[in-house]
Amino acid sequence: MTDNTHDSDPLGGNVLSIALICPSEQRRRTIVSALNSSHAAIVREYSSYPPTLKEMPRMLGEKAFDAVIIDLESDVEYALELVEFVASTTSTTVMVYTSRLDPNVMVRSMRSGAREFLSDPIDATALSDALTRAGSRRTGGKGAAKKAGGKLLVFLGGKGGSGVTTVACNFAVALVQECQQSAVLIDLDLPLGDAALSLGLTTQFSTGDALQNADRIDSNFFNKLLTKHSSGLPVLAAPGRFPHVQASNDAIEKMLNVARQDFSYVVIDAGSRFDLTDAAWFEQADTAYLVMQAGIPELRNSHRLISEFFKSGTPKLEIVLNRYVKSSMGVDEEHIEKALTKPIAWKIPSDYFNVRRMQNEATPLTLDDSSIARVLQEMARAACGMPPKPEKRKGFSLFK
Repeated sequence: MTDNTHDSDPLGGNVLSIALICPSEQRRRTIVSALNSSHAAIVREYSSYPPTLKEMPRMLGEKAFDAVIIDLESDVEYALELVEFVASTTSTTVMVYTSRLDPNVMVRSMRSGAREFLSDPIDATALSDALTRAGSRRTGGKGAAKKAGGKLLVFLGGKGGSGVTTVACNFAVALVQECQQSAVLIDLDLPLGDAALSLGLTTQFSTGDALQNADRIDSNFFNKLLTKHSSGLPVLAAPGRFPHVQASNDAIEKMLNVARQDFSYVVIDAGSRFDLTDAAWFEQADTAYLVMQAGIPELRNSHRLISEFFKSGTPKLEIVLNRYVKSSMGVDEEHIEKALTKPIAWKIPSDYFNVRRMQNEATPLTLDDSSIARVLQEMARAACGMPPKPEKRKGFSLFK
């Protein structure tokens, strides 16, 4: 063990105490040099792994380190066991250090409890950000969290096949593009939602990864799970395979609290998951958009939902009539509103050609100028408090 601690504190008490466990002398020198350059850490070096997991507390001693950095190179399997042991028995921020840019190793590290992932060559900005986050956790204490501030907007289908995923995806893209707002789309249509497919995304992580690690999720962990769409919208996709995870409402609430810390708007694609409407986090949503079509099954299901879960007025309910064709609905708007006891807030016109093109090309409808795009853009503008767009003038005029 090499002890590089000292009594002076040049940052007035903000310097972090860090334990570095790294059997390779060369790699220890590399990361110690980077840490010393940051002027934000006091490092105690350990030149070997403990012989057994039980020896870890004795090796670290009674000192409560702000962070423990564990190098993975010498023995990745045992090192990950050490990560899990420290993460599960202390509130210390665990970081892993590796030269392996292997997605599988990264996933296993996060599932073991690592909060930060440092790779060669060490990036000074990334290291500084990791140390800042570790300092925030130390200041707040275990389980500390910022007050959730972002608005929670939930899209729910009155029946399977109502088009809720198409509406939710395009609405979220419009928030980013039209309103210039920070937004994230989370696919809670478990077990197998289609938000990523609709947007043409290939994702590495999923909602399942977030919910499986709900007890250790924080801003850094959550953001590593996101995949950014070309529009600028970050997406947390549903699992690509049937997930073996219990999506408890407590786990969902923890995930959403973290998301609302970092984004102004958190858009949820809940599909036709009626069970979610009975959760505490759903009642705390700012707006619920009930997407339905003008058919008897949708009207019946939507009426039941409204009667059961929206009696108190929270969350605010907006009914979205999808695939709207005025002349051939069979049921007029007046009878729909009477059956639902609520007014229709939005009418998205039927446009088979553009919707099919989106599905085939994975191009958001809101990036084009179409009748559907204009309604979804207005929905997004209304959600973020922006006035409607002025209507385009038809024809031309000699006068300005």
